[in-house]
Amino acid sequence: MTAHADFFDRLCTAAEAVLSRRKRRARLRKEKQRTKNQLLDWLEAFVQAAAMVLVINQYLFQAYEIPSGSMIDTLMIRDKIFVNKLVFGPELLPGLGKLPSPFTPARNDVVIFENPSYISRGPVFDIAQRVIFMLTLSVIDIDRDVNGEQRAHFLIKRAAGLEGDHFISRDGDMLIRFAGTGDYTPERDHNAARGFGHHLSRLVEAALYPRFREAGRLAAYFDLGLDPPAPLREAAAAFSSIPYPDYFTVEEERLAFIRGAYPQDKGYRARLARQKLGWYVPEGYFFPLGDNRDNSRDGRYFGPVRKTRALGKGAFIFWPFRRAGAIR
Repeated sequence: MTAHADFFDRLCTAAEAVLSRRKRRARLRKEKQRTKNQLLDWLEAFVQAAAMVLVINQYLFQAYEIPSGSMIDTLMIRDKIFVNKLVFGPELLPGLGKLPSPFTPARNDVVIFENPSYISRGPVFDIAQRVIFMLTLSVIDIDRDVNGEQRAHFLIKRAAGLEGDHFISRDGDMLIRFAGTGDYTPERDHNAARGFGHHLSRLVEAALYPRFREAGRLAAYFDLGLDPPAPLREAAAAFSSIPYPDYFTVEEERLAFIRGAYPQDKGYRARLARQKLGWYVPEGYFFPLGDNRDNSRDGRYFGPVRKTRALGKGAFIFWPFRRAGAIR
């Protein structure tokens, strides 16, 4: 009996050990599966959240950070804003196609659009850049130049002019001749009469404009191969120290001086005429201008923009909190 009992005890002990090992293995498998399921759950939740962010940014509202001072005082540098992407018809995919919309930019809307001067690196890079930009709520932008500076793929400006408008610049202030009218109206007077509340900032004092004209005449002397008189050379010497020169005034004065020297030259006559005539907004276009006129690269440099190129309308500022509110 004792031998049989010992054998039975050893058999039970061995069986318990086997069963324990099996239970332990089963428990480990369950724990691994649970950990794997948690990772998959986290991954699935992340993918769903990312997809939702992309859909909202692509079709409804997109976050942007203001990189420059071209829209001061309406938008300040590093303001974070939401742009209504639905109003003008969102793109089907980043940079590809566009859904139709009954709405187009209205006068004085703050509009975001693709920079007409932007040179694309190809559709694959553009899509990747915009997906990353949207996923990070405009925090990460991989579109940088060789110096590491952000390239201006998108611009946000005010739709100052609509189809049929004609703009000219006089000492940096814009005058508008509206479609069907014969007279030019100062933009500031028009905005005040209509009750538009945005402020047009100027960084250049009116007293500096004689300096700009002197700089234009000095450039013309050099273009003509002539030695400029000493008073003109001395007067224009301070031009390089002006932080925000009005190059439109400088160029108009330069062309006018050369045109006077060569009245028979049709080329200079045509260029001067284009300079004086200003900018016309054709049908289906709008004319974008920055509110900070002396520090904005806008339609004065690249011309009117197709309404179909409008990607969204500035909706509201959400950061910094003290400036939170609707964009007007």
